[in-house]
Amino acid sequence: MSQQQISLPAKLINGGIAGIVGVTCVFPIDLVKTRLQNQRQGHQVYKNMMDCLIKTVRSEGYFGMYRGAAVNLTLVTPEKAIKLAANDFFRHHLGKNGKGLTVVKEMLAGCGAGICQVVITTPMEMLKIQLQDAGRLAAQQRMPGVMPPIKLAATNTVLTRSYNVIPAPASRAVSATQIARELLRTQGIQGLYKGLGATIMRDVPFSMVYFPLFANLNLLGKPSPEEAAPFHWAFLSGCLAGSTAAVAVNPCDVVKTRLQSLSKGANEETYSGVVDCVSKILKKEGPTAFLKGAGCRALVIAPLFGIAQVMYFVGIGEYILDNSPFRLLSV
Repeated sequence: MSQQQISLPAKLINGGIAGIVGVTCVFPIDLVKTRLQNQRQGHQVYKNMMDCLIKTVRSEGYFGMYRGAAVNLTLVTPEKAIKLAANDFFRHHLGKNGKGLTVVKEMLAGCGAGICQVVITTPMEMLKIQLQDAGRLAAQQRMPGVMPPIKLAATNTVLTRSYNVIPAPASRAVSATQIARELLRTQGIQGLYKGLGATIMRDVPFSMVYFPLFANLNLLGKPSPEEAAPFHWAFLSGCLAGSTAAVAVNPCDVVKTRLQSLSKGANEETYSGVVDCVSKILKKEGPTAFLKGAGCRALVIAPLFGIAQVMYFVGIGEYILDNSPFRLLSV
């Protein structure tokens, strides 16, 4: 079945299922990525990815690796659905002349998809990062001679409590919903969209690299122009394209993570914007700081997009629509 023949509801279902399956599999590595990106030289709690995973399990238990997973699982469905469906929409309209798509047009389609997805991605990442980084701040405070973390929203009891920097028995875990409500109450909608510029800087170039690279890699696996690439080839193409794009935009991801972290550990500077963040990281940590978490990010994105493309091209959404009361939606 060609991509133009797949209905929009089917595309949304494919993207949503792929996002849920992928996030469930790789979320612990995503948590490690956030913590590694946020720690500074001289105050390192974790040495590497494996050290972070081991310390997280020891101090927070197995489910500590899934802190922030609920908000990700909730919003990843519309996020991945919008990303995949938007890219297909733009590719369809850019290729209406029947001559196929040039690389430039493929990049334009990816650019459009990246711009569309940030509507969901920015608040999702904003809430997820607060919950993911809480364990690092708590571990840092337990280190001898470390001052308490800085709360950028000190008057906010909900936001302050959400970081759980002191693991006291009486402390109550705060959900992403409570953080979102408090941000909306105190800062308005812009509170949830802090770091929007950095998110666009990350997701637009990512999509511009990922989608054309995947399309061309997948094309190499087609037995003939009329036939689709095999199941395994779509998966491998998604993995390779995803990991390549992830590493390419990792510096932007580091900047985004730093800007969206509302609570800072001891001696961790604050940033007024993207330019200020880039300048301070270069000055205090050097250019290699922009590669923090790059390996983790590649390990997260590779299977995530491999699974996404397999779901998308196998046609899980079409099967569900054809065998359910929602069949009318695909007409």
